[in-house]
Amino acid sequence: MKIAVCIKQVPTREWQPRLTDDRTYIREQDATWELNEPDAYALEEGLRLREAHGGEVVVCAAGPARVAQVIKEALARGADRAIHVDDETLGSADAAAIADVLAAAMRDERFDLVLTGLQSDDQGHAQTGVALAARLGLPHATIIMDVKVDNGRVRVKRELEGGWFQWVELAAPAVLTIQSGINQLRYATLKGIMAAKKKEIRVVPAPAVAAPRQRIVAVYLPEKSKQTKMIGGAAADAAKELVKILRDDVRAI
Repeated sequence: MKIAVCIKQVPTREWQPRLTDDRTYIREQDATWELNEPDAYALEEGLRLREAHGGEVVVCAAGPARVAQVIKEALARGADRAIHVDDETLGSADAAAIADVLAAAMRDERFDLVLTGLQSDDQGHAQTGVALAARLGLPHATIIMDVKVDNGRVRVKRELEGGWFQWVELAAPAVLTIQSGINQLRYATLKGIMAAKKKEIRVVPAPAVAAPRQRIVAVYLPEKSKQTKMIGGAAADAAKELVKILRDDVRAI
């Protein structure tokens, strides 16, 4: 199988965001970066499918030069080669723009399966995989918890609301967005890190695409506030009032 895994570089969760002067995005030069966690599960699933069925895993990413950091990490974990759509303007691009440039770079490869993480840890729209499927003209399924491949058919387990699941069968090639926790992640070994230095990273420029569909108007940090409310009166009345507040205002019960 020829499997593509789309990955993204996102700010680390421990980093305290600093905003640009116009407050429309973070100060990228101050950020520390890591592989998007849902994409790590997609990569692991791609590696397991390759081990079970043979073939290769190709990681695909779009963004500025700094994205090479997570590409090399993915290669060290076991991916065979990589495609990097290198463009400084793609760091904060919307899902539609990313899908456009990835589809253009991936189309001639004719992948049997395309995997993405369910969503990114930074913008969290959960739309890149869906939009990519539309650009490539492929069937897709989302929120995947299990993948089985047999004779050109892909059978997947989707997570639904309320603890329900759904099994869906698709014809390959197809696009799947992988849910976090689907598998146990592996990490790069010293042998893998050394081997990654010899693996191909094909760098391609971003093609001319339509104007972004989305514009970030403002970014702000969560506002923290603390309030204290005293409940007086008889114990029974105070208990009823406390339950009412927890149920209706705080929504804790």
